[in-house]
Amino acid sequence: MGEEHGDSWEMWNSFRTLSEHHSQLSVALDVLSSLPSVNSLARWWFGEPVRVAIIVNSSSFLTNARGFHLSKRHQNSSDGVPNHSIQIVISGQQMQNMGTSASNSQNTNNQSEGIEGMQRHPLRSYLDYIAYLYQKMDPLPEQERFELGYRDYLQSPLQPLMDNLEAQTYETFEKDTTKYIQYQRAVAKALVDRVPDEKASTITTVLMVVGAGRGPLVRASLQAAEETGRKLRVYAVEKNPNAIVTLHSLLKIEGWEKLVTIVSSDMRCWDAPEKADILVSELLGSFGDNELSPECLDGAQRFLKEDGISIPSSYTSFFQPVTASKLYNDIKSHKDLVHFETAYVVKFHRVARLTSPQPVFTFNHPEDSTKKNNHRYKKLQFEIPTDTGSALVHGFAGYFDAVLYKDVHLGIEPSTATPNMFSWFPIFFPLRTPVCVQPGIPLEVHIWRCCGTSKVWYEWGVTSPSSSPIHNCNGRSYWVGL
Repeated sequence: MGEEHGDSWEMWNSFRTLSEHHSQLSVALDVLSSLPSVNSLARWWFGEPVRVAIIVNSSSFLTNARGFHLSKRHQNSSDGVPNHSIQIVISGQQMQNMGTSASNSQNTNNQSEGIEGMQRHPLRSYLDYIAYLYQKMDPLPEQERFELGYRDYLQSPLQPLMDNLEAQTYETFEKDTTKYIQYQRAVAKALVDRVPDEKASTITTVLMVVGAGRGPLVRASLQAAEETGRKLRVYAVEKNPNAIVTLHSLLKIEGWEKLVTIVSSDMRCWDAPEKADILVSELLGSFGDNELSPECLDGAQRFLKEDGISIPSSYTSFFQPVTASKLYNDIKSHKDLVHFETAYVVKFHRVARLTSPQPVFTFNHPEDSTKKNNHRYKKLQFEIPTDTGSALVHGFAGYFDAVLYKDVHLGIEPSTATPNMFSWFPIFFPLRTPVCVQPGIPLEVHIWRCCGTSKVWYEWGVTSPSSSPIHNCNGRSYWVGL
């Protein structure tokens, strides 16, 4: 895998294409003293099935007075290796006049001689140095340990409007303290803007949590009121009867009886007794609008005052081409069309992001337009960086970024992602046939958000550098129920 040998990816791609992307094909990378660009390396480490081994040639090691070591660039290039459970093989010849490495200096004489006086393998010192680098690694952060079991696992997106969520699902999301801290900040700012300090003791703000679940947004709102010294009257609107039971218990445990009214109803059908100053919801999905937040909030907007505040106030989805051979092969193993036309929620791990994400659809709340049409269409053009080389696009990663209120935002778009938040993983839109893209030739993709009387669905397709079929026509494979 050195620059002087040209782009070995082209040879690999031809071979796997001839074998129809066989799921048992994997790659061993031979790491030489000369390395390709960072983008080209990422294409290999993360996007391709590097499962067997990384072969590190002894010529890649540098020597100095203290011994030998890998260059910083080689060390940085292999940062992802330990996380991918990849075997490392040392090859080549022992270098002359080699000193003692940092790891070797800790070896005992018995270790130097090997087991029962047997002579050590001439390349063993290189392997010891690799082991030393592993020992220096920082432990995985708590969030990444939590997400280990979800890595590259295809999940069907939640449909909280059509289905009632299970208690375990609520429990998982309620552990995401970062999200609710952001909501509390947004509500606090809105309360201060809504009620000046001199009227804080006389004006009661009406706040409605639509889609209250088991109450974390209710708690965040009440904490914001306490923090700002504002008076609050809360309506907790929830359609899930199981969550309603929990809300009633919480009301007594927390002593919220005089502050919170629980409403067992679909927000789109509820006849509110008064107008709201602030409308709070967390109906966002991994793609921003894929849990039907636009449709739900359109229905709830009728009981928001004309000058009322919606939290969130807007959200934007993002699209990004990716190489994801593992995800592609997992979908391909089902041997049907439906799985290739379904958008999946995935904690990306073995995925190479080929270029920066681009915005797709934006929704604003409250919506001023009298023509509330949530149908959307967007054409996007991506260019792969020149130093990446050619790459295979297996599909598209989807993200979102939401403005809760003014400068308070949350989201998972990589460049602005909210730190330490795990409520949303990216969404993956696969391609039935992967598209090979080359630097300088644009990748053109089209995506539609389609709305029917009983469902909402996405359609997507590529028109350059080659054309693909339109995926999921008329929502035949994947849709979200209204």
